[in-house]
Amino acid sequence: MNARDTSAEEGFDQGLGSSETDPLPVKWAKVIDHESCIGCHACTTACKSENEVPLSVTRTYVKYVDVGVFPQARRTFQVTRCNQCEDAPCTTACPTSAMYRRPDGIVDFDKTACIGCKACIAACPYDAIFINPEDHSAEKCNFCAHRLDVGLEPACAVVCPTEAIMVGDMNDPTSRVAQMVQREPVAVRRPEKETRPKLFYRGAHQATLDPLAARRPDGGLFMWSEQQQGGHHVVSGHPGYGEGKAETAQGNSSAAALLSYDVAHTAPWDWRVSLYTLTKGIAAGAYLVPLLLVAFGVLPADSPLWTHAAPLLAGAFLAITGALLIWDLEHPERFYMIFTRPQWKSWLVRGAFVIAGYSAVLAIHSFAGFSGQNSILGPLMWPGLPLAAMTAVYTAYLFAQAKARDMWQNPLLPPHLLVQCLLAGSAALLPIARILEPSVVPALLLLLGASSLLHLGMVVGEISLPHGTAHARLAVHEMVKGRFQGFFWGGLALGAIGLLAPWIGIGIAVPAALLGLLAFEHAYVQAGQSVPLA
Repeated sequence: MNARDTSAEEGFDQGLGSSETDPLPVKWAKVIDHESCIGCHACTTACKSENEVPLSVTRTYVKYVDVGVFPQARRTFQVTRCNQCEDAPCTTACPTSAMYRRPDGIVDFDKTACIGCKACIAACPYDAIFINPEDHSAEKCNFCAHRLDVGLEPACAVVCPTEAIMVGDMNDPTSRVAQMVQREPVAVRRPEKETRPKLFYRGAHQATLDPLAARRPDGGLFMWSEQQQGGHHVVSGHPGYGEGKAETAQGNSSAAALLSYDVAHTAPWDWRVSLYTLTKGIAAGAYLVPLLLVAFGVLPADSPLWTHAAPLLAGAFLAITGALLIWDLEHPERFYMIFTRPQWKSWLVRGAFVIAGYSAVLAIHSFAGFSGQNSILGPLMWPGLPLAAMTAVYTAYLFAQAKARDMWQNPLLPPHLLVQCLLAGSAALLPIARILEPSVVPALLLLLGASSLLHLGMVVGEISLPHGTAHARLAVHEMVKGRFQGFFWGGLALGAIGLLAPWIGIGIAVPAALLGLLAFEHAYVQAGQSVPLA
């Protein structure tokens, strides 16, 4: 055994667990001393070897940033990995507790419980979680918990030639880590996220800690690699909003900083999530719109549009929604775990139970409508109304749990999704209403036009009002002027056609409104994930 594997050396706690007389339990933390780090990548290779991490993904790696202007320039490093947060958003977002926090503070994972929903990846503000391409489960740095449990240091700390990586017990006042955190200036990444990280950086340059402080190399050409910049890839560094000039593209930093090495990755949620937002909106709106028309006396309670068509159309699109969500899972065969071992803080779980309740309402409504028991439909509206509305808006709360995505932290997103639900529902019902209930077509056209107007107004508010963080501003820029501008402006142009629905009729307004909503949703979902976090 290497001498550094014992617990008796200087950089490691003298006791690996609390004795019977210790007043506080062990709380592991890690300090990276960047005054000592030489950027050798030994920690990366040791981690890969110890944890059998496959190619194309890493639990830990070293980021390089060149700071200054020649001839007064230097290279700075940042060891990037899981921050072992005290208030870990990944554990809150995980629907099955596959990501969980141990009593000693380590955020660990259980691959047997992972369904591959990628909610933890969207939630992590530090870009520390990935999907293992071999077993299709989420994983990340877990402090080499299996080694700590038997009295050994993590593999990265063992191999570091300058002892820049230190692990210790924050509750042990004799621990070198505890003394360094309490007595010396240390920094954490993205403290504004209030996750209370337990990975501390000593002597790290701000240009490495802030993912937007260093400029992205022109053409995506890094020191040893070229990062793909199109499609679903998240490109590292600050883009400089397209100027490509060092003096205007330093991001949030006043220093001249150029990113020279980083690890690229793909965004967690692809076009299936974008499409799901539309199908779910139709599923909720196809029931909610006729329910409101019946409640206000615009649509007869015995109309086949209400008794038969509404639940069938809503149920069909709800089934499509469920199929898209299951298809997006890395382990679709495990989707049942959302119901058998739910983690109730996760809005993915809450949304699944809302959809299940809404499905039951639609099933009962269909049975009653086709069996002629229309007396049931009136009382059924009472649970149907809130369940349809919650089906439409719960995604806003799911997106809000993605703490990494600043553009999605929007308090107006729930009402916006409700407006989109009315838009999608009225558009989807119009072709059927023209056959089953022509008298209600003018009301549906008016609702389509009004909801399109509200939707466009809320979009204008989203892009024109000032945003509180650089991450949100960059996401809006990517949506409006960057990679997703075609979807965004195309969606708004088609949405404007839907605005004219009362005058141009069903044939043009309906497809334009639905396609416009889909294009906007794709731009919104993908732009929100496009900002680099590492």
